[in-house]
Amino acid sequence: MIVCPLDHRYGRERMKTTFSTENYVRKLLEVEAALARAHAKVGNIPPEAARVITENANTDRVDWREVERVEKEETKHDIMALVKVLGRYCGKDEGYIHLGATSNDIIDTGNALVLKEAVEIIREDLVELHNTLVSKAKEHRDTVMVGRTHGQHAVPMTFGLKLAVYVKELERYVLRLDQLKERVAVGKMSGAVGTGAALGEHSEEIQRLVMEDLSLGVEEIASQIVGRDRHAELVCFAASLSGSLQKYATEVRNLQRPEIMEAAESFDVKKQVGSSTMAHKKNPITAENICGLAKTLRGFVVPTLENVVTWHERDLTNSSSERITLGHTLILLDDILVKSQGLFRNLEVFPENMMRNLKMSGGLVMGEAVMIHLTEKGMSRQDAHELVRRVSMEARARDVDLMEILANQEEVKALLDEKELREIMDPQGYTGRSGELVDTLEMW
Repeated sequence: MIVCPLDHRYGRERMKTTFSTENYVRKLLEVEAALARAHAKVGNIPPEAARVITENANTDRVDWREVERVEKEETKHDIMALVKVLGRYCGKDEGYIHLGATSNDIIDTGNALVLKEAVEIIREDLVELHNTLVSKAKEHRDTVMVGRTHGQHAVPMTFGLKLAVYVKELERYVLRLDQLKERVAVGKMSGAVGTGAALGEHSEEIQRLVMEDLSLGVEEIASQIVGRDRHAELVCFAASLSGSLQKYATEVRNLQRPEIMEAAESFDVKKQVGSSTMAHKKNPITAENICGLAKTLRGFVVPTLENVVTWHERDLTNSSSERITLGHTLILLDDILVKSQGLFRNLEVFPENMMRNLKMSGGLVMGEAVMIHLTEKGMSRQDAHELVRRVSMEARARDVDLMEILANQEEVKALLDEKELREIMDPQGYTGRSGELVDTLEMW
């Protein structure tokens, strides 16, 4: 029985490898080696001991599976298992391993290295999706379609503008990620309750040296652990981003409805099966998958927020929870981003259907344009609005084109001739700054 679908169905190997046990153990060993080097620099241990520990603190020498076995069968403690296995290769220098540190000095700093690696992957994903959307938006800079509010036809816009909205949203996410990375990629080396007492008189210098060595920030004042508000910020960021990605995918799903069919997810007509019984189906399965995984990802927000709360200087209630939440959140986010990139890179767009749907309302979507032009000709805005509202309701009730009724209104004829009215009713002339806004987009 397969317990977790991340094992075989969801997630890219690159991100899953980042959160693998092997990579985690590798990062813990890097921290232990950095600690030994820092001790040597301040004169606490012989430089040769630091060299030996560094030489052996890697997963080529230390087998992560053996660390797991020792924890399970001997120590019942993860970091002591790591120290024990590493010590086998360090001979007389074994006693200098983990000097002055508490387990979470190693765990939290190791986790920071893993999260930093994961955040860098997420940023790459974001930029790739951003650039895909920029390219698609420019391609459809002038592709006119109907805008919709409340699920109803509103006024004309362009498909390029629709995508440009997504582009600017993603740019905000990149900025947020760059800012929070500094707050997430933070370690500590300050002992059991943050005093640094066991590290001796050079404790502050040791912490600084370790974090500089590992290219991490420093938890300025810590308890036994790095503050879990940092993890909460990252997971809440992921949850927010997943919501935006779900929004984009939902738009594709809606536009792919047969009665709309303005854009659609690509479909391999030679091999892909839409339904086990309805052979004609072309389902938006990638977009639906994005939506389903996004909902799942956001479920990790609550336990992550709960992990901010611990007793006194630390308890273990966060530990088991975040072993699940952090990895799953970022593996799912990476998966969703990559699928979103593929969805929009291969998106099929149907301008002819956009124009068909635009004309479906019989000119009603141009009511605002008429109202604005009437006010420019001297009619009050409120009177123009009421006129357009009244004739729109009549056109809808009689199922006739709005132009037909407008052209016979005395108030309209007094201000606009038929040629002007026809020009006003052309949706391609009422997309405002859509094209200009798309022109402002740039590749990253």
